Order: sequence, then C-alpha cells, then structure tokens
Amino acid sequence: MSLKETMPIISSSDGVWEGWYRHYDADGDKIDEHTSRLLCRFLDEHNYHQTNQYFWPDGTVEIKDFPTRIENNKLVFFTHIDGWAAEVPLDTYNRTVMLNWTRHNEPDLYLYEMIQHSDCRKFRSRVWQWFRGGRLWKRTLIDEHFVSPDWAKYEENPQPPKL
Repeated sequence: MSLKETMPIISSSDGVWEGWYRHYDADGDKIDEHTSRLLCRFLDEHNYHQTNQYFWPDGTVEIKDFPTRIENNKLVFFTHIDGWAAEVPLDTYNRTVMLNWTRHNEPDLYLYEMIQHSDCRKFRSRVWQWFRGGRLWKRTLIDEHFVSPDWAKYEENPQPPKL
C-alpha cells in the first residue's frame, strides 16, 4: 500500500502551510506570538522532512528542520528531538494526528500535540501541551491554512507570510 493509503491524514499535509503560533503559560497568560510557514515534504515512502520558518514582528526569523523516517505508520523524529507523529485510528472522521516529543538537552520536558484537520484538508488547528517536571508548563495554539503544494519555491529567502 502507498503512503497516501496507509497515512492519509499525515500525507495530506504535503506542501506549504502558513499561520500563527500563540504561546501561553500555565496560568493562561500569553507569553509569545508569531507567524509561521511550514514546508512539509514527503521525499519518498520512507522519509519526510519538515522545515518550520518562524517570524516575529521585530524582524526575528528562526528556521528549524525536522527530518524524519516513516516507520510502522508513523513519523519518527531523530534530530534535537526524539518523538513520533501518528494518525488516531479511533477518529473515524479521519481528522486527528497525535504527536509526542522530548528534547535531548531537556530530559524533564515533554510535549504532546493534537493536530485537527478540516475535512477539506485546507485548514488545521494544533494544540501543544508542554510538561516540565511532570507538570503543565505551557500551551501553544496554532492555526494554519494550506498555501501551496509547491514547497520548493518557499525554501530560498524566507519571507513572513501575509496573513
């Protein structure tokens, strides 16, 4: 079976997504906000690569790369984070992906993410729950829309999205 057959929700993420991130502390106070562009690429049946471009109003730009392997119907992260992303088989509507990761340099920090896709696959909402020392540390809310299947034209000279 092809990747699109075994992982239809995750494979529908292939392309360029733009949106914004809002970070909140454990008390619900906003501590950061910025726009984003994600380049999601399925290189073959065994390799996925995601590049996250973050843009702050003061001109700060941050770029993070996440190459992964595709194993047993999940994405497996192996960079500065260890983790996985997988579709939720209990979701009979085929809208939900779950993700978990830890950072190598912060062993007491872990994160769970739920990604909720619209039925048309042009919009998605993501929620990160961050735990440090076993307690909720912060939450991140992310709203994104699909921009283009052509991720290659967005790789060079990243510019902030026009939301």
